[in-house]
Amino acid sequence: MKVIKSLSAMQSAAQRWKREGLRIGFVPTMGYLHEGHISLVRRAREEVGTEGVVVLSIYVNPTQFAPTEDLAKYPRDFARDRALCRDAGVDVIFAPDDAKMYAGRADGEYSTWVEEDQLTRGMEGVSRPTHFRGVTTVVAKLFNLVLPDVAVFGAKDYQQAAVLRRMVKDLNFPIQMVVAPTLREADGLAMSSRNKYLDAEHRREALALSRLLVEARKLVREKPGGITVEKLRGRLETVASGYPLARLDYMEFFDPETLVPVNLVRRGHRMALAMFLGKTRLIDNGSL
Repeated sequence: MKVIKSLSAMQSAAQRWKREGLRIGFVPTMGYLHEGHISLVRRAREEVGTEGVVVLSIYVNPTQFAPTEDLAKYPRDFARDRALCRDAGVDVIFAPDDAKMYAGRADGEYSTWVEEDQLTRGMEGVSRPTHFRGVTTVVAKLFNLVLPDVAVFGAKDYQQAAVLRRMVKDLNFPIQMVVAPTLREADGLAMSSRNKYLDAEHRREALALSRLLVEARKLVREKPGGITVEKLRGRLETVASGYPLARLDYMEFFDPETLVPVNLVRRGHRMALAMFLGKTRLIDNGSL
């Protein structure tokens, strides 16, 4: 397994693989890997085969964090990540740094951004107004450096995956987008690098996320004709009150393709929510 830090070296290697007819599978991450990330690596390997190349990037992208968010504290452990990647069969870790990825930004000489302005209007786009501009910009840059045939993302970040799929379509990236299922802990909590922040008490309260999804699915499936958002939200807020340390940021019900909010929630619609557990913010989503 190789570690590449240079942008030009990464792009040159990818161009060479293309000339050799090798398919490239790509898993973009911010590091501090867990089994959810490794499941994406396995999916990338399935897509490109044993003869293909699997690249995993580790880059904590500063432009998707607001000044008040946890950029400086975001967990990092490259030695651990490297060992996990080697065991998982990653061929190349791409680990650039800020000075290379955003050359000239500190001096005001970086001014090009990629923005999607429809699917980003709700949910994370409201709670974190600058977030998606940073995500789409850095992923577009990574795509231009890694030149993947297949890019694999996790469904936990459902809105992000939808935004990136739209970016690929609208900007004609010749890339197959794969969104793999969310992996969960045994008690239902979605795997996340930020789970590391939780103390024992907040870790127990974090189960509110998956509990609300399970309860919403049950309520929707009891009503084949649909249930109003007002009624569903009221029932779920009662459930959430049993988790006093969990502060709800948003809870939305929407069409899974357009992300447009719905007023009458039916089976097949999707729910997404975000919660604060102390200073830690976690997200989750699921099909109803």
